Amino acid sequence: AYCYHGQTLLASDKCGEAIRSLQESEKFFAKAEALCKEYGETKGPGTTAKPSGHLFFRKLGSLIKNTLEKCQRENGFIYFQKVPTEAPQLELKANYGLVEPVPFEFPALNAHWTPETLAAFDLTKRPKDDTAKPKPDEEVKPLKEPDIKPQKDSGCQIS
Repeated sequence: AYCYHGQTLLASDKCGEAIRSLQESEKFFAKAEALCKEYGETKGPGTTAKPSGHLFFRKLGSLIKNTLEKCQRENGFIYFQKVPTEAPQLELKANYGLVEPVPFEFPALNAHWTPETLAAFDLTKRPKDDTAKPKPDEEVKPLKEPDIKPQKDSGCQIS
């Protein structure tokens, strides 16, 4: 978010703030990269995922670096703006392009769902089912197939 905010600030000729935003972006990217590499080296069922090798992650790193270099270069010979010590605040509430979310509310419970009814669904009190055991397979006896030979006098004629 800081990277794209820095690009927006550069486009609006606020180069000093853009540099600070991109420096903050670089700091968070380095932290995320370390976490991604640590995640990729852990043992367990999810080890095939390598977030640090993902295309978005690789492109974001070069985008941050290139945009920061561009901002520093342009600030050095065009803008001459001071770089603030604190990172600019991100506007977290979007004011365009998004639909306002509808708050979700659970529907009211029906009168039939009483605590007694819910207690009746206790699976630990279910009867033991002996039919769940698989039946042993019966031996299949081979069937004798009739010997079918092609006959010439079937009664069909081709004219």
